[in-house]
Amino acid sequence: MLGEGLFHLDQSKVPHKKFQPGAGPYGEPQLFGSIVQFVKQTYPVEFKGIRTSLRPDILIPERWAVECKIVRPYGDNGVIAEHWSQNLLHPYRGNTSSIGDIYKLLDLAGPEKKAVVVVTCSQAKPELDLEVIIKIFELIATEGLKLPISTRSEKKIKGLIHPVHQQATIYGWEVGIVD
Repeated sequence: MLGEGLFHLDQSKVPHKKFQPGAGPYGEPQLFGSIVQFVKQTYPVEFKGIRTSLRPDILIPERWAVECKIVRPYGDNGVIAEHWSQNLLHPYRGNTSSIGDIYKLLDLAGPEKKAVVVVTCSQAKPELDLEVIIKIFELIATEGLKLPISTRSEKKIKGLIHPVHQQATIYGWEVGIVD
């Protein structure tokens, strides 16, 4: 469902601000907001009540509370961003990184299952192996901080229209369980 929404936004060719068309340059609120709108329209019964919020980023009432991040090493112009990995790795409670999101989800009351989702954007033949940064995230979370996250799920989305962000991978971990 997240992958479908991302691909739909990408193929719409609607640019974010003054960037080149494609889903890759979208900011987190805009990307995930667009995905949620797609899901609402495409699956009104299956995902009834889905919405974006400040905490969590995506809420499917009674089902899921999801915190989301984008990891994008290269900008719209193909130049490497200086602090591209910080959204994933800062290992502090209260930080806006994915690790900080795990802490937020662990503190979140409610009946929903909890998950952290990371979307990476890269070239079709990536110059940087983003699998390395994902493994470092998992190592910090599970070994360094002993945070309870599941084994990762992932979905690759190829054939995106942006000249730099040509593919995306959506990674997800359920929070609060270890399998």
